[in-house]
Amino acid sequence: MTFSKFLCNGRLVFGPDAKSLLVTLLLILVPVVIFCTNVARNLVHEVSAYNAGYAILVVAILVTVYVLLLLFLTSAQDPGIVPRNLHPPEEEVADESSASVDTSGRTPTPITRIPRTKEVIIDGRMVVRVKYCDTCKLYRPPRCSHCSVCDNCVERFDHHCPWVGQCIGVRNYRYFFLFVSSSALLCGFVVAMSALNIKLQMDNYGTLWKGIKAAPASVILVAYSFFFLWFVGGLTCFHLYLISTNQTTYENFRYRGDDRIRVYDKGCLKNFLQVFCSKIKPAIKFHAYVQENEQRPSNGLNTPEAEARYSGGDPRVKVEDDREIGGDLLKISQRRDDAEV
Repeated sequence: MTFSKFLCNGRLVFGPDAKSLLVTLLLILVPVVIFCTNVARNLVHEVSAYNAGYAILVVAILVTVYVLLLLFLTSAQDPGIVPRNLHPPEEEVADESSASVDTSGRTPTPITRIPRTKEVIIDGRMVVRVKYCDTCKLYRPPRCSHCSVCDNCVERFDHHCPWVGQCIGVRNYRYFFLFVSSSALLCGFVVAMSALNIKLQMDNYGTLWKGIKAAPASVILVAYSFFFLWFVGGLTCFHLYLISTNQTTYENFRYRGDDRIRVYDKGCLKNFLQVFCSKIKPAIKFHAYVQENEQRPSNGLNTPEAEARYSGGDPRVKVEDDREIGGDLLKISQRRDDAEV
């Protein structure tokens, strides 16, 4: 079993694969350090008018700090975890036709079960069917899904991002998008300034080949940053589309090709305002659960004993496909549905 990591008495919440943050930090910091100590340092001397060279260095540092801050805000807070239900709903008694067979001749015992789904009304106009989560012992709120990596139900679940080691949900989606888009901006800036440095060296030495030989770090940074620019730039465009249509990554892959009404689509402008201008849902005070941990299990999220007590799901369903950004989430949901039937 994997568990979310709680630090500072539950005020900081990291995913179970938080170690992947070290890789992400290295991917950001190493090229930036090379850029500042080689490319920007050279541009300070080459572009001396109006201190433009120093401005390039300052911009690189400020954008990098901004990116790292957004990375921390994305990965170190509760993404929208729904605490597990300490008082599961009462089971309904099935009819006698579904009673268990008793070969001893005694009266068959009716099978008790909880309805797998129920219908709820959102915005006072639309009926949405929600599923019961066997692991968390609750009916998932609309747009909530159970992450197979963190083993938690997450509100407005988008996906589990291995690059930040955390689920992306209702409370950190805004920071995640800003992190991805600002990373694309940083990559584009490094590509442009490194290419400028190569151009200046080419002018100084007369040929392109001599300019490349004089600025090998710039060549490497152009190739490296251009590659990641395609990745984070494409991801930025994809999430701009999702925001404009009020979809999540999970919903987009699960219902791809289905002629379904987009229940949550309020129009492009309102969709963007909902993501960027609406008040972020208050965080659950997990530190209060942690303080009471010695008296009783907090919410089943951070103690193996509580997991053993409240978990009723099949561990074979806990696949790790959610680690893939843009993986085929449709197949994941189909496997879960089949397992719950």
